[in-house]
Amino acid sequence: MSWDLFIKQFNHYLKLERGLADNSIQAYVQDVIKLKQFALATGELQPEQVQQEHLSLFIQTLTECGMSAYSQARIISGIKSFYKYLLFEGHIKSDPTQLIDAPQLGRKLPDTLDIHEIELLLKSIDHSTPEGPRNRAIIETLYSCGLRVSELTGLRISHLYLEAGYVRVIGKGDKERLVPIGREAIKYINIYKNESRVHLNIKPGNEDFLFLNRRGAQLTRVMIFTIIKNLALKAGIHKKVSPHTFRHSFATHLIEGGADLRAVQEMLGHESITTTEIYTHLDRSYLQQVMKEFHPRS
Repeated sequence: MSWDLFIKQFNHYLKLERGLADNSIQAYVQDVIKLKQFALATGELQPEQVQQEHLSLFIQTLTECGMSAYSQARIISGIKSFYKYLLFEGHIKSDPTQLIDAPQLGRKLPDTLDIHEIELLLKSIDHSTPEGPRNRAIIETLYSCGLRVSELTGLRISHLYLEAGYVRVIGKGDKERLVPIGREAIKYINIYKNESRVHLNIKPGNEDFLFLNRRGAQLTRVMIFTIIKNLALKAGIHKKVSPHTFRHSFATHLIEGGADLRAVQEMLGHESITTTEIYTHLDRSYLQQVMKEFHPRS
C-alpha cells in the first residue's frame, strides 16, 4: 500500500482507537509525512520497505538541518508509533524503529513568572478597550487554573460552575477533569461575560465558547500567544512568555506554597506524576525549609 493510504489509516487509528486530541493526531501525522518525503526522495521507498539504516540516515539528516534534540525526539516518537501500528495490523513483519533511540534530553524547564511579574502583566491590560476585560479574564484563568492553551480556547460557558468554584476542562485525549478556579478569575470572567461578551455579534456554532474574538468566533491558539506576547512587551517583561508560562507558574507557585504533588497532578491533568515533577523545580532554600520543618531530626 502507498504512504497516503497507510497515513490515512494511521490517522483513524489515533482518533478512534487511541482517542487522541486533534492537535496530537496532527503532530503524529506530520512526523510521518516528513519520513515519507525523505523515503520517496531517497529511493521511492514505501513504508514497508523502510529499514533501520534508512531511519538512521533520516535522523542524521534532521541533525544536519539544525533541528533541536527535542524536535528530533518528537518526530522519532511519532514514527515509532506509526510502525508499531503497522506491525500491530500485520502490514510489516518486523519493526525497523525498534533499535532507533531518541536523543538524550535533559529536563528543559520553561521560564516562570513571579507574583510581581504577573501583577505587572495584569496592570498592562487596558480595560478601556473592548478586548481589555476579555484579556484580563484570559490571563486570570490561565494562572488560576493552569490550563493548556487548547483547554482555554475550548472552554465553554456550559462548563463553568463558578458558584461552586470549578470549571470543567476537556484535556488531552478528550479526557475531562474538574479544576478549581480562584475568586479573581471568577470575578473577571463574570465581568467579561456579562458586560463585554454580550455586545458581540456571535457567529453560529460559537455561542457556547467563552472566549471570542471581535468577530464573535472562537479564539485561536495563535491569538492567545499573540495577546500574551504583546502584554509581556508592554509590561517590560523580557522573558519568553507564553500560555504555558502561566501553567508552569501555577504549578510551581502551588508546590512552593506547600501543595501536595498529587493534587497538582490532578489539576494539571497529567496521567503520570513524573510529568508533574517537571513543573516542580524547587529552589534550594525552599528544599532546606521543607527539611527543617518536616524532618524529625532537623
